[in-house]
Amino acid sequence: MTVTVLVPDDEGVAALSEVPLVQAVRYQWGDPVPTEAAKAEVLIPGRHPAGEELWRELPNLRLIQLLTAGADDWIGKVPEGVLLSTCRGAHGGSMAEWVVAVLLSMYRKLDVFADAHRQTRWTRLSADTLQGKHVLVVGAGDLGRQLRRRLEPFDARCTMVGMSARDGVHGVQELPELLPSHDVVVLMVPLTSRTRGMVDADFLAAMRDGAVLVNAARGPVVVTDALVAELTAGRLRAALDVTDPEPLPPGHPLWTAPGLLLTPHIGGTVSGGRSRSYAVAAAEIARYAGGELPDNLVHGEY
Repeated sequence: MTVTVLVPDDEGVAALSEVPLVQAVRYQWGDPVPTEAAKAEVLIPGRHPAGEELWRELPNLRLIQLLTAGADDWIGKVPEGVLLSTCRGAHGGSMAEWVVAVLLSMYRKLDVFADAHRQTRWTRLSADTLQGKHVLVVGAGDLGRQLRRRLEPFDARCTMVGMSARDGVHGVQELPELLPSHDVVVLMVPLTSRTRGMVDADFLAAMRDGAVLVNAARGPVVVTDALVAELTAGRLRAALDVTDPEPLPPGHPLWTAPGLLLTPHIGGTVSGGRSRSYAVAAAEIARYAGGELPDNLVHGEY
């Protein structure tokens, strides 16, 4: 029996064309749903979470397959009885690469040398290094594992922290003891009720003087006012790919906060990213079409 899958673009149609027992049907966000929608069991959404009007047109929907690793935009918005699967495994390499890039840029003072270049000044300064740095990776899933694999060749030492302790991974309850002994803290956790506001004034105060906070998770994981206070005092530095609020409005204090490297949520926006997302999505849908549960199912909040 063929499983009908609604996909938001031609790349998705092509990616699913070789999956047995699957028929991909193209749809356009905002346009009337195609007639085949009545029998569609799987939806690959576009950029925006769907609403009640779409659910009414998909009476046979059984699975929503995301192209993102995060599912926070969908929690609580999926119809009862419909499975939700993420694209975990598609973006870990890109996000880990972004973390390495910002750390190298900050430690090697690339912004200082770029500014000197623009001013045609030959400025020689001593810089810092990733070698020997102690990096606390908060989030021990695919993203965290990919980051550790890339940092260790730089002779950085990684400590992994998960929501619960296991072999080689500390539990989040150990963070107060771990934070003071690390040079870098990297956030790679999903946004849930447990992680929202996790990095508050107490968390930041426990970090050692001169440490770097890197947020590759979601903006609301960090209490923005508390971070601005630490940056303004010059005690900590930070690299953010996500903010709260997002996008960052004009005049927000983060725009001018010292010691901050800021990018506009582009850590996973790289060439080939869409293809990698569809490769994971196709594998998940193939499992579903074969009578199995997808590997990346969301249970509860994640």
